[in-house]
Parts: sequence; structure tokens; C-alpha cells
Amino acid sequence: MSKTQTASSFLSNISEQEREALKRLVDYTNVESLPEVWPLASQRFGDVVALRSPHAKPEIVITYTQLAEQIQLFAAGLQALGVKLGDRISLISDNSPRWFIADQGIMTAGGVDAVRSSQAEKEELLFIIANSGSTAIVVEDLKTLKKLQDRLNDLPIQFAILISDEAPPTGETLKVLNFAQLIEIGKNHNFVPVKQNRDALATLIYTSGTTGKPKGVMLSYKNLMHQVITFGTVLQPNAGDIVLSILPSWHSYERTVEYYLLSQGCTQVYTNLRSVKGDLRQFKPNYMVGVPRLWESIYEGVQKQFREQPAKKQRLINFLLGISDKYIKARRVAQGLDLNNLHASAIERLTAKIQALALLPLHALGERLVYAKVREATGGHVKQMISGGGALPRHIDNFFEIIGVQILQGYGLTETSPVTHVRRPWRNLIGASGLPLPATEAKIVDPETKAPLPIEKRGLVLLRGPQIMQGYYQNPEATAKAIDAEGWFDSGDLGWLTPQDDLVLTGRAKDTIVLTNGENIEPQPIEDACLRSPYIDQIMLVGQDQRSLGALIVPNVEALEKWAQNDPATSSPSQKIDLESRMIQDLFRQELNREVQNRPGYRPDDRIGTFKLILEPFSIENGLMTQTLKVRRHIVTERYRDIIDGMFA
Repeated sequence: MSKTQTASSFLSNISEQEREALKRLVDYTNVESLPEVWPLASQRFGDVVALRSPHAKPEIVITYTQLAEQIQLFAAGLQALGVKLGDRISLISDNSPRWFIADQGIMTAGGVDAVRSSQAEKEELLFIIANSGSTAIVVEDLKTLKKLQDRLNDLPIQFAILISDEAPPTGETLKVLNFAQLIEIGKNHNFVPVKQNRDALATLIYTSGTTGKPKGVMLSYKNLMHQVITFGTVLQPNAGDIVLSILPSWHSYERTVEYYLLSQGCTQVYTNLRSVKGDLRQFKPNYMVGVPRLWESIYEGVQKQFREQPAKKQRLINFLLGISDKYIKARRVAQGLDLNNLHASAIERLTAKIQALALLPLHALGERLVYAKVREATGGHVKQMISGGGALPRHIDNFFEIIGVQILQGYGLTETSPVTHVRRPWRNLIGASGLPLPATEAKIVDPETKAPLPIEKRGLVLLRGPQIMQGYYQNPEATAKAIDAEGWFDSGDLGWLTPQDDLVLTGRAKDTIVLTNGENIEPQPIEDACLRSPYIDQIMLVGQDQRSLGALIVPNVEALEKWAQNDPATSSPSQKIDLESRMIQDLFRQELNREVQNRPGYRPDDRIGTFKLILEPFSIENGLMTQTLKVRRHIVTERYRDIIDGMFA
């Protein structure tokens, strides 16, 4: 198959609207592999800043010309050290411009990188190095190298590269170079271009290993280039647009959106959890890729500011938010974008349009008095924010629509490179995960029989397209289990399709809680509903093989303290809050009952019968969340096994 045929297959059957959007973007349809992108981007964007790391000391600013040069020098240095086509190199590091240079330098040299965070456990990293067959490692710093060093002699590692400027250790049997030394070697070695085709393996991304040993997901250049070539149907950036980057660069979600946005000449600014709120204001990004927890933290920050206003102003804000909530919901029905009313009649849509027009003046007042100021917290220049890595709670979606910040929810898995679906600016169906990317198919089947189900019927989501992985590395059994003979990948997710082909997710098949009465409960939508309460910061449902659901709840202590101070029934405001007190327990019982029962599609089995308040948040640091901020349910369950058992005793 020729390049043109391969590229055109990526963009077959797209809408005229999407075809028009692609016309003004830089075209990479005839490019075979990622390393070919950066010299072309350098020619096109030259002195535009590609990567900026404001919190590095000193600050790092790299233009597109410099980026292409450093990638090639890194690659030339690797070739001088003996790296050949197809060699595996483990890249163990977190976000920085040098991560990107190393990633693309390895590919440009002809290597395949096996990537993971430097914060990962030692045993997991050693497994990845060994399983991938790596002959070299590129690590973030000396600390990471020392964590692994005592076991590297047991592996066929020929050399190690630090992407820091630290002096390599002396007297070691293993050859160790730092970033500057490798670049210097590259300057004195003739780079030999490596021709890669789209079927060649590009990278190995290891799953988190939640069910045993991690599995290496094999992603080819075809998989990655599909994302670069087709994501223009979603976002159409201009050269120099600012992208704020916070998610792990090694993860497929952040990684492939970075590839796309950088291919179009954007400026990527690296931030972190500690600095993100200030960086939003300072750098005023046009785009940002995030997970639901990030948008929740912005929402919670705004709600905190609202609570600090005088009572009279709080009443005005709440009144305007209530009006705007009605306005956006009426507008959705009028536009045919109401997920709960997809088959609205012409009369219903006309009535909704009239209602929206009636509410518009008060919504405009809210925009003038409140929402424009709230947008300043995001910098005020956001075009779109892409959300993935989990379901976006409906109240968060509603809030950002009210204040005029467009969030496009997407969907995919590491095994799908990762994006298969994403909402479009012109069809932002709240509550859905969007339309398929070009050349991507989804079908819904019965979880047991695998028989296809009709439109709007819930079942197991199967996916097929150019972005589906080649398989799990050296694991044909797992590959055969995940991908059938016709190329359909079993996502493990439950959902349904609208008549317009939007994908609506309803939960994870493996996260489903089965009660003793045989009812299957999908925890995510109920958890999302509970998070509407200002007193609930995090929640995880439990109750497998129990008569009713239970919940572990991390309370919002600040909101709880403010409630206690304002409640005349409480004792001294300075007294420490007793989470086990009758008043606190009654408060959370009321919050849970209200939010769960107000959820669309509520059933009696959804009720949370018992709960426990815990003060330690779920976080990456304590191992209870993944790097992409998903709760590691099995780890939380084991950590709190005694408490959970006690809840149901």
C-alpha cells in the first residue's frame, strides 16, 4: 500500500465540515513516521518557540529550529554509541523539554523507546527494562539511575544516558553520559537517516500492572501518525498558540496530543500541579489537555471564591448560575444536543428556543458580572480544553459551558494510541465522549454473547481503526484475548451509541459492582453525582457481593469547617471537627441521598447504604491514584480492607 493510499484511508468518510477544517493545517499525510515531522516543522515554524519550561533553573526556551537540531544530535550520539534500527531503549523520565528530545531522538536513531515515569517503583522499572529487551537506558537524573544501578549488571544494558546536566559517576563498569556529553558526541558523528515505514514499531507503553505484571502496548508509526493526521478534525490551532502541559508526557494521551499540536507550530509550556493555577493566568493558554480531576480543582477553586463573597453577592451569583443552567439546557434542546432528549420534536425544540431567548438577557448579565471574571482563572484565552482519562462529571461540564470555556471530552485507551472518540466544537454533546476520529469504528455488543446490539442499547464497547495497537509485546495470549480475528479491540468499557454515532460511556465492565440481589452497579456515574456536593472531595464506591452500596469518602475539610462555623448547633468554632459526630454523619447522609436520588436514571439499588469518612486523599504520592489521576480501585480496596469489612459487618 502506498503512502497516499494509507493516508487517504485515515481521512476517508469525513464530513465536509471536517474536510474544510483540515485545509488550513500543515499537511503530514505523506509522512511515514514521526521523526520526519520535526525537520518539516522546523522549516515551517523556524523561530517560533516550540518548548518552554519556565520552572526549570535556568528557564528553558527552545525554538522549532533548535528542537529539530537537538533531536538529530541526540540521535547521532546514540548511533555513535552503537544504536541500530529496532534497538530497544528504556526512557525513564518525567516531563521536560529533554524528555521530548530524547523520545524523538531515540526514534530518529531508529530505536524503539519503552517509556515510564521515573517515579514508578523500582521493580516495575526493572521489569520494563528486562521485558522490552532494552540494550540502553535514558533516565531523568542520577537519583533514578542509582535506584536501578545495583540490578543493571544482570541486564544487557550497554550504556546509560542522564538527560540532566549532572556529572556522571566515575569508576563504574557501566558507561554513563549526561545530556551535554551525548550532544557533543552527536556533533562529531555523521547522522545516518533511518527510513521507517508506518508498520514499524515506534514505542512500547507499559500498562500500570493493576492485574499482575505490566503489559507492553506496541504502538507503530501508523498508530501514532493516525492521531497526528486526523486530530485536525477536532482542533485547528495557529502557529504560536500556547499549550499548557501538565499530564505525564510518556502517557499516550498527553503524548499524542503533544505530537499533533507541536506538528502545527504551537508553543508548549510545561507546568505542574503546584504551579498550574499561576501558569494559567501568566501564560494564558489557548489549549490544555487534562483529566477530570484537573477541571474539578479549577471548579473547586472558583466555588471557594464564591463562598468568600458577602452573603448578598453570593445570592446574586447563585441566582445567575441557576438562570444560566436553565439557559444552557434549553439551548441544548433547541440545538438537538440534549443527551436526555435526543429525539425532541420540532415543537419541543421550538419551545426550548423560545425559553433560551427569554433567559438570554439574564445569562448575558451573568457573563458581564461573573463569568468573564471567572474565565480569568484560566487565562481568558482558552479556545478548547481536551478532557480524557475518565468520565467528566456532568456538573463540571455544565459549569464550564455556563462560563464559556469549551471542554471537549474524549475517549480512548493506551491500546488505541489513545484517541478513538472526541467531542467536536460544532457537536459538543454534553455527557457523551464524542464522535469517532476518521477511519475509526465502534460497535456495541452483548458482554456475554458478543452479539451486536442496536443503537441506544447499552453493552460492551468494541473499537476498530488504524490507531489500534499491534498487540501486547511478547504476549500473544493477551493480544488474542484483546483483539479478535476481525480486528475489533475489546475496550472493557460499557456504553451506547446515539443515532448520530456519538459514544456515551456508562462505566467499566471490570469496575461493575454486583450486589447480592444480582443487580450490576456501575460506580462512576454515581460517584460523579456525589461529587456535586461541596463537602465531598473524593469518593469511591464499594459493595461487591453486599446487599447495598457503601462509599469511602474524602471530605472537603475547608468547606466542612466553614459549614461548622456557620451552623448555630455546633459548639466552639475553634473545636476540631469530629468526623464521627452525629451532625457530620447526618450532613453526609443528606448530601449522599440528595445527589444520588437527583441523578438521572436513579434506581433504589443506587442508594449508598453505608459510608466512611477518611482524611487521607487518594493521590499519586500514596499510590492510590495513577499518573493520570485515576483512582486505583483495587489498591484502595486493599488499603482499606478492614474499614470496608467493618462497614458491612
